[in-house]
Amino acid sequence: TNTGSILASVNPYKPIPGLYSVDAIDLYRQHRLGELPPHIFATANECYCCLWKRHDSQCVLISGESGAGKTESTKLLLKFLSAMSQTSLGAPPSEKSTRVEEAILES
Repeated sequence: TNTGSILASVNPYKPIPGLYSVDAIDLYRQHRLGELPPHIFATANECYCCLWKRHDSQCVLISGESGAGKTESTKLLLKFLSAMSQTSLGAPPSEKSTRVEEAILES
């Protein structure tokens, strides 16, 4: 669930097919925060829009207990931002993953 730009999520401790797919990225990149169900990609899209369209500095705080999914949430946020940056550079949708993206996600 979310309240404004604050997203409260839980770690399902199992994969949910399609939840973080390329199709989900494409869906959330086309909508503003609150237009679709709460999702980490909606929060990431809001950050991206504020950063590039309004030139506002952004900070994302990810917190929780051990095992809550903080590291995975960070990876998903970076995955979305990387896909958005590839699109803004004019890369075709099939080339959303680059060596730079892989290096960032592995770090």
